[in-house]
Amino acid sequence: MAQVFHAPALLALKLAGLAMVLVIAVAWVTLYKALPAHSGALSPPQPIPFSHKHHVGDDGIDCRYCHWSVEKSSFAGIPSAQVCLTCHSQLFSDASILEPLRQSARTGKPIAWARVHDLPDFVYFDHSIHVAKGVGCVECHGRVDRMPRIERVASLEMQWCLGCHRDPAPHLRPPSLVTYMGPAPRQENPRLHSTRRLTDCSTCHR
Repeated sequence: MAQVFHAPALLALKLAGLAMVLVIAVAWVTLYKALPAHSGALSPPQPIPFSHKHHVGDDGIDCRYCHWSVEKSSFAGIPSAQVCLTCHSQLFSDASILEPLRQSARTGKPIAWARVHDLPDFVYFDHSIHVAKGVGCVECHGRVDRMPRIERVASLEMQWCLGCHRDPAPHLRPPSLVTYMGPAPRQENPRLHSTRRLTDCSTCHR
């Protein structure tokens, strides 16, 4: 039986197939690295277009007013409709854009905010210990006071976390300034666990 492809043509086909596989692999890896775990987007759409820039940057609302459990819990807390209505029962109370807020207050069903900073289930993270030690919100969340729409600016990958755990001092500020978005003086003589303890697997994987 006669050979359909001669050696040079066969080699060209093999090289073209290999190139196609490589292009697909590179595209997939690039896309995968661009997406945070679980959330599916760096800045997912929200049920209400909440602007941190307006609330934090323009109005000067402290992070802890809405994320009320951040100092005492592993979870920073997502504000309930009642917290939002502390202001919005008076301000823009009839705005159509806030109807999901009013509906949540009527029904008691929480607003389904999309998580932007989300970690896999096998990672343990405690906000309260970081706040107590002087890790500013800006270290992980970036300048939210400049974000009309919240977005993730840090990879939250293990090596990123370890970079801070291996040398935490440059990332610490006085606890009174943890919610301040601008540069802050470094915390003097911070009381830290040993870096060996901070980099132990069981610290984050329990």
